[in-house]
Amino acid sequence: MLTVNNVSMTFTDRTLYSNVNLKFTPGNCYGIIGANGAGKSTFLKILEGKLTPTTGNVTMGPNERMSSLKQDHFAFDDQTVMNTVLQGHQRLFAVMTAKDALYAKPDFSEEDGIKAAELESEFAEMDGWNAESDASQLLQSVGIPESQHQTLMAELPEGEKVKVLLAQAMFGKPDVLLLDEPTNGLDPQAIAWLEDFLAGYENTVLVVSHDRHFLNAVCTMMCDVDFGKIEMFVGNYDFWMESSKLAQQLRSNANAKKEEQIKQLQEFVARFSANASKSKQATSRKKQLEKITLDDIKPSSRKYPFIKFVPERELGNDLLRVENVSLTVEGDKVLDNVSFILRPGDKTAFISRSDVTTSYLMQVIAGTLQPDTGTVTWGVTTSRSYMPKDLTPEFSDERFDILEWLRQFASKEESDNTFLRGFLGQMLFRGDEPLKKVTVLSGGEKVRSYLAKMMLAKANVLLLDDPTNHLDLESITSLNDALIDFPGAVIFTSHDHQFIQTIANHIIEVGSKGVVDRADTTYDEFIAHDVAQKQVADLY
Repeated sequence: MLTVNNVSMTFTDRTLYSNVNLKFTPGNCYGIIGANGAGKSTFLKILEGKLTPTTGNVTMGPNERMSSLKQDHFAFDDQTVMNTVLQGHQRLFAVMTAKDALYAKPDFSEEDGIKAAELESEFAEMDGWNAESDASQLLQSVGIPESQHQTLMAELPEGEKVKVLLAQAMFGKPDVLLLDEPTNGLDPQAIAWLEDFLAGYENTVLVVSHDRHFLNAVCTMMCDVDFGKIEMFVGNYDFWMESSKLAQQLRSNANAKKEEQIKQLQEFVARFSANASKSKQATSRKKQLEKITLDDIKPSSRKYPFIKFVPERELGNDLLRVENVSLTVEGDKVLDNVSFILRPGDKTAFISRSDVTTSYLMQVIAGTLQPDTGTVTWGVTTSRSYMPKDLTPEFSDERFDILEWLRQFASKEESDNTFLRGFLGQMLFRGDEPLKKVTVLSGGEKVRSYLAKMMLAKANVLLLDDPTNHLDLESITSLNDALIDFPGAVIFTSHDHQFIQTIANHIIEVGSKGVVDRADTTYDEFIAHDVAQKQVADLY
């Protein structure tokens, strides 16, 4: 059990939270949620002992082990993939290294023999003889083939390093597992495996994530960082969000009788209890949900940006034709003879096991990069607005604050301060924030500013390369809803399962063997089809 006792965290300019008292028990996965800057990652660092709280302490049971997902993707570049994973269990790896060093001594003494015997005993107690095979299984589960297990980490692309570090965190079944944005950089297959792994994990898991589908799939409890506190709620992310909305509704409806409010609560809880998922957890979670009272649900202080894209003109009969496009970058062929056609009304998600592939394809169709061969033909009625994945070059001019930066893209009628300040206020830039220099903006602020630019463009085709990167859950939800409602065409890449599932009606997978093009299908249907095909292939 992991226990947080009277923890407070104060920095010179503000207090993140005070008097936090929580208990995290085995068999549960706790989602840590809160607005950007609320202190979610800071809380994980306090739990791990990397930060000392201003007051209070964190305790674990005797002989319990904690493991976390490392954020430095280059920390193990001088290690093999296998040794990187084995270091997830530090004591086991230390014993392995020590006994190997003893056996390698040319002057192996009787004293060395006694020490080696002690180490062998401890090694066996930790199931050390199965360590490499267990590590190998984990690596293969996240998509790292056996042929790469003795490869140096420095030789892997960054996306593969993320998978190895995830395997490292989970190796040896730690009693407490801390995961900060574990789905970042993972392909859909690896995310699906991780969801299944965590849903059946018998120990304690705490996870920070902006992936709503992931939080709903794995979490049994939510810890909300809000109002200077961290409070625990039963259920997954959707249950927390809907209960927060219900609390706002009940609070605003002050004239309603308590009996009427209780009836609303009971209906709400019954609906979610019936949908409790994950067979091992469903019964206990349902019982917990049914015990919820009016005092247990609280409104959130979170703010949602207002995002709405209104095209200036409708699309005609043609949208986009891509024919035989190939592209080589620094000697690597990233696109090979890619062809597809998109029609008006399509909302298309590009997916691939390689982010590089989809990003280069987005640049080619957006016209910011010329292909080696092939053609990209847009319909004559299309007007396009494109958001690249890397926004840093767009916000590199030190002369501009947010207000002046946005003014460049406004029409004459929209360029006065009153309009632009109101527009930025809808995107949660309040007070003096529009006067902030663009060079010091956070990742989330850059995305919100760029979305404001795209709204002013009034284009009928939106091209977005991983737009949910850096956004908090509230901004992701607002953007998600805006793209669902958008009457034009959308072409986008994303790692967010729910984002793709709820927006896309056309999936294009780009890989080394060409393009898999499926129109009029949802993301879930696309994945189910791929899983079924793999199962058939495994039979032969």
